[in-house]
Amino acid sequence: MEFTLSRYRNVTVLVLVLAAQLFLLAYQIKSRQDVRSIRVWAVTGVMPLTRLLDFLHDNTVGLIKGYSGLMEVKDKNKDLQAEVAKLKMENNFLRTELATADRAKVLALFPSRLPSKSIAAHVTGRGSDSSKVVFVDRGSNDGVSKNLPVVTPDGVVGRITGVYPDYSQVVLITDINFAAGVISQKHRVHGTLKGQGNSVCTVDYIRNEEKVEVGEWLFTSGDDRIFPKGLPLGQVKLARAGKMFFQEVQLVPSGLQLGLEEVLILLEGVHQPIPDHAPPSASAKLLPPPPAEGSDGPDSARVIRGGVATTDADQVLDRYRRIGAAQGHAYGSGGGTPNFAIDPPPPRPPAAPPAPETPPQ
Repeated sequence: MEFTLSRYRNVTVLVLVLAAQLFLLAYQIKSRQDVRSIRVWAVTGVMPLTRLLDFLHDNTVGLIKGYSGLMEVKDKNKDLQAEVAKLKMENNFLRTELATADRAKVLALFPSRLPSKSIAAHVTGRGSDSSKVVFVDRGSNDGVSKNLPVVTPDGVVGRITGVYPDYSQVVLITDINFAAGVISQKHRVHGTLKGQGNSVCTVDYIRNEEKVEVGEWLFTSGDDRIFPKGLPLGQVKLARAGKMFFQEVQLVPSGLQLGLEEVLILLEGVHQPIPDHAPPSASAKLLPPPPAEGSDGPDSARVIRGGVATTDADQVLDRYRRIGAAQGHAYGSGGGTPNFAIDPPPPRPPAAPPAPETPPQ
């Protein structure tokens, strides 16, 4: 048997292949399939591997692409954040420059109203306690000497306590070693202002029988021979009778309310009279007049008639004139009083400008 199979091995294999082919053909005809069975088996065996490869592709190559895109978005986000930070810094710089320009403008105009000879200085540094000592960029080379007053348009800041060639040390009005003679605006009461190391100063040596009101302005009296008379110090925050002979008076320094950047050093002080009204504030702003009732905009209080802007008073005067003209009344003639309860006739519209002449053809 083995000899026979060995001798006819090729023929046997051919017969088996043909038999298998016939069997598969018979099975395909019986199952009525248009696709060959071997192809069906091949596709059935290969498809899971294909799906696995697609899955690996989507979850590797796609993940890499997504990570790459995410890194690009992250880099763009960093660039945008850096640009926004730069714009914010530029905006803050411009705001600071504008505020500095406004303060410099006010400081430049203030010496024209101040009779004392002064020099402008910029605050360049602060001491260990920022509420007591500052340094300015003016020194002995600029004519600055010890004990000269330092002020702003809003009030007294302090006095010079140390002088260097290009810098000076200023002790502030809030320092415990600061003192100055004061006088009240309304009742001309004298006292001595002293710093307390905080934002409020005290005024000593005002007797209980003397009158000082809360909100009253205090000015330098000139008694200390350092500060000229008439410089504003601030408003009274507290005034009450003390336990002994003197009142308890507290004052809020006006010269430190808006911060310190630019100051004036008084080289030669000149005494001034105490004003009868509160000193004007450099930061005070006036609102525009309110609009008339029933108006839609802030400029409706001023009506344009005939090309001329009129105020509310002008409108009332115009109404009275139209009432008098309607009743034949001439104001100032003494012929009685017109009836103002009636509605006046409407104002005449302004005359239209004449049309330009057409030149002859």
